[in-house]
Amino acid sequence: MSSERINEKEQIISEIELAQLSYAEAPQMITAGVPGPKSQKYINDSIEYESLARGGGRLPVVFAEGKGATVKDPDGNVYIDITAGVAVNSVGRCHPRVVKAMQDQMGLLMHALDVSNVRRVELAQKVSSVMPQGLRDNCVTYFNQSGSDAVETAIKFARKMTGRTQIAAFHGAYHGVNIGGTSLTTGENYRNGFGPFIPGVIHLPYPYCYRCCFGLEYPSCKLQCAKYVDYVLNTPYTGADEVGALIIEAQQGESGYVPAPQGYLEIVKKACKKHGALYISDEVQAGAGRTGKMWCIDHYDVEPDMITWGKGMGGDLSMAGLSMRKDLAAKIADGSQPNTWAGNALNSKVCMTNIDIMTENDNALIKRAGELGQEISRLLLEGAKDTRVIGDVRGKGLMIGIELVEDKESREPLNGDAIGQIIMGMLNRGIIMVPCGRYANVFRFMPSLVITRELAVKGVDIFLDEVKKI
Repeated sequence: MSSERINEKEQIISEIELAQLSYAEAPQMITAGVPGPKSQKYINDSIEYESLARGGGRLPVVFAEGKGATVKDPDGNVYIDITAGVAVNSVGRCHPRVVKAMQDQMGLLMHALDVSNVRRVELAQKVSSVMPQGLRDNCVTYFNQSGSDAVETAIKFARKMTGRTQIAAFHGAYHGVNIGGTSLTTGENYRNGFGPFIPGVIHLPYPYCYRCCFGLEYPSCKLQCAKYVDYVLNTPYTGADEVGALIIEAQQGESGYVPAPQGYLEIVKKACKKHGALYISDEVQAGAGRTGKMWCIDHYDVEPDMITWGKGMGGDLSMAGLSMRKDLAAKIADGSQPNTWAGNALNSKVCMTNIDIMTENDNALIKRAGELGQEISRLLLEGAKDTRVIGDVRGKGLMIGIELVEDKESREPLNGDAIGQIIMGMLNRGIIMVPCGRYANVFRFMPSLVITRELAVKGVDIFLDEVKKI
């Protein structure tokens, strides 16, 4: 499979310009295998001095330098990074314009206490201008350091805004790992042994069409799962007595890159409105242009009441927030949620620069992510025909999930040893690609939006080659 097999079309952005953002030699392996000796030393020191409660604690790769959609380890191995820091580096690592923005700001102001600063105010205005319908130019933003923090704030504010205590979330949800976010998140490894969690959380079925809990198929199912949400929220004796808010990912992240089918979220939003609950769209992983639109919710006819965002908005520096309708924000008392580090001037400047890069020229980079994602999905679906283990390819834009199974008939998740073999096979050939999913059997194709078509196709080719070895 080669890049020539991608359908020719007018390019929105010059591939030559994008190529200059990444290491030209990627992928290039110097050591016989990974980790190399220098990387291994850092890994050993990390195990001794760092908590491995962090997500990628035992992935046998060490980052020393980064450029665009590529990274380099201490041994000089150069990788194509299909993770983008778990959907963080939307405009790539160390983008020249981001670096310049940091240099310009660092000599002026960085930390400013939790009061107004020039960059913070400018960022709040810019964020409002790129929100989806219903919030655009009609919202205020509370700034955070991480997506987990944004969700914690959303829970607290929703209870105050509505006077209700219950929060509805979904099976497969990931909304962070603070105590409130963990209460909404359903992954056992994030929850086991860490309870009790906050009371009043209700979990509902998410439309995981490949493994439908109702045993139905879309679209003949007539969105039974969405109708069930309406049933729970708006039928007596279901226990959903005072749901103040419902929080949902328009495309789930950690549980397997599962997009909501068309029509589902619209029914859910109507059910929320009927019940009097706020609709919170968690865009921490699916937002910032990753799905081919600024926000994943933009693919649907739904106006959220609040949005939590982070990751790709800040990129190389952490920035997150909760954006909410002005009438709702007016219900939150002044000074009721202090946050010393929020709205840091340097981070705000970087976030504004990221937004500018993504949205300039009529959202050219974001639209390209949608087009390139369609092409990559086609290549993966074509390659799946020659394998026995690729059960499903799904997602929007450059948020693609590839679910691996023992066989396509039974859909039994591929075993962990085989998943590990694929991970190491790719690493040894210069591709960083990590799994997720309820059964840890879904590989995520989520590179930086600035990845060239050539590097993206190389990543697909090597991934398919390693999968075929299983």
